[in-house]
Amino acid sequence: MSEVPTISVQDIPDDAVVLDVREDDEWQAGHAPGAVHIPMGDVPSRLGELPEEEPLPVICRSGGRSLRTVQWLVQQGFDVVNVEGGMRAWGGAEKKMVADSGGEPTVI
Repeated sequence: MSEVPTISVQDIPDDAVVLDVREDDEWQAGHAPGAVHIPMGDVPSRLGELPEEEPLPVICRSGGRSLRTVQWLVQQGFDVVNVEGGMRAWGGAEKKMVADSGGEPTVI
């Protein structure tokens, strides 16, 4: 298997557009302010909704789902990168997050 392109959270601007492939409850608890939410299982049917950002950072909670999503999207010809450590690393780096609930954003 070829090397999967990755990026660290420190190399992503706080206002960057990222593709968040976590489930609805995870998204609602806390996400990057510039994120677009498409759960991993919905990505194949929603390719037309992918942001034009190139390379597009793809993020999940810890990096596993986004890794698989990046592998698949690369095979489809997309310019994407996996965010190392996912939202756990994002939160650990104290990068800005927002919550749909209006409460304190968290990574679940």
